[in-house]
Amino acid sequence: MATEDKNRATAAAILPLVGGAANVSSIAHCMTRLRLGLHDRTLVDDEALKAVPAVMGVVEDDTYQIVLGPGTVARVTPEFEQLVEEGRASAPETPGPVHTAEELADKGAALKAQQKTKNSTPFKLFLRKIANIFVPLIPALIGCGIIAGLNGLLVNLGWLTSVTPALAAMASGFMALIAVFVGYNTAKEFGGTPILGGAVAAIIVFPGVANIDAFGQTLSPGQGGVLGALGAAVLAVYVEKWCRRWVPEALDVLVTPTLTVLISGLVTIFGLMYVAGEVSSAIGTFADWLLSTGGAGAGFLLGGFFLPLVMLGLHQALIPIHTTLIEQQGFTVLLPILAMAGAGQVGAAAAVYLRLPRNESIRRTIRSAMPAGLLGVGEPLIYGVSLPLGRPFITACVGGAFGGGFVGLFNQLGDSVGSTAIGPSGWALFPLLDGNHGLGSTIAIYAGGLLVGYVAGFVATYFFGFGKALLTEFNVSQEPAPSTVAATGPAAASGGTPAKEPAGV
Repeated sequence: MATEDKNRATAAAILPLVGGAANVSSIAHCMTRLRLGLHDRTLVDDEALKAVPAVMGVVEDDTYQIVLGPGTVARVTPEFEQLVEEGRASAPETPGPVHTAEELADKGAALKAQQKTKNSTPFKLFLRKIANIFVPLIPALIGCGIIAGLNGLLVNLGWLTSVTPALAAMASGFMALIAVFVGYNTAKEFGGTPILGGAVAAIIVFPGVANIDAFGQTLSPGQGGVLGALGAAVLAVYVEKWCRRWVPEALDVLVTPTLTVLISGLVTIFGLMYVAGEVSSAIGTFADWLLSTGGAGAGFLLGGFFLPLVMLGLHQALIPIHTTLIEQQGFTVLLPILAMAGAGQVGAAAAVYLRLPRNESIRRTIRSAMPAGLLGVGEPLIYGVSLPLGRPFITACVGGAFGGGFVGLFNQLGDSVGSTAIGPSGWALFPLLDGNHGLGSTIAIYAGGLLVGYVAGFVATYFFGFGKALLTEFNVSQEPAPSTVAATGPAAASGGTPAKEPAGV
């Protein structure tokens, strides 16, 4: 089957299982997930969706998220959007006969209130906005990061000397102007005019700021970095909104953009650049200090608690920190440590596979999700295996802690291991690795951390991840004969425990 046909087939398989085109209110995607806004979530068939070959798992948050994996999601989403448009065009104007408008409105309101209570605290909504600013930049960070690694390798080997300057330009061009993209996305996310946010943020990287003195110091192009750009664009949004309220409509097209850039620009030059520069420097200094002094302990905590942070949505606060470190040092030392959380999940899943030899349902899930887990896509293993079982999720975190402690120890000994981009994890992070003692040493340390995470997650789960009750409940066949399904079947008659499908599997 051709790639386009395969992607369209996947989209066509998903659409009816989420209630059809009429039930889809919004469509977006991130690195691994198709994110859908749905009018009525009771129309979704979760189990059927999980059975679609390309679907690695589903996640319910403020949107309904279908895990398809990197690469696949970017190809399936346009096909899905086209099918939704075609479905809406051919559908009758009135809703289907199953639900009245009042019923749908009541269900939608109840689900919306429930989701807001669970996931839409002001702090989480703010973090989601911050993540939405930086997530669109990840493909460029990955591409430029890989080119930078390739260029470094060629320079060290002395190969293709006429090509390496061009590769350096490709790798560095985006990072030199990343503040502009952050400003553009920030204004867009906070409800302003994107190009005005980009225009104000561009001041930060303009070479001419080197002729300006602020707080008794000469400014440097890029001072304040992405944090300064974020702050400048947020300020521009508020200035613009104020102007829209008070400037007469006849003058709005001239006065509003002028005042927005002028006021925000002056505050950026004579305030934000200096303050954000100090904050950015402090972040870099703290990260270096944390790993050079805390080392194994800091890595243990970061690797162990990263998955709970992901479950709470608090990991999004790390995105601007990663970006700041990449901008300052060329790589972030935190990401390889946090990536060990995925290694713990892989090791825990392998242990679950061996501990539940009779549960073909869970073992089938593990077999299908393991390749993605090795490549750093952890959602299928988290939501399909460890989290529904409970204790194996905790032992998986223990595996991540030991892997993080291993990488942190080498940072403490002076071998920094970093990533030139954010987004990838697991084996997919190898092409983006960088450090201060050569690529070979960096790769060896990271690979060692993954191995430690795999082993620790496996051992912790195999020996401590299952109590007798959990084994009794789940180490049974999940595909009984039809005659044994009824409550009065042989299992009940013999006093045995009837088969039970684990939640989320």
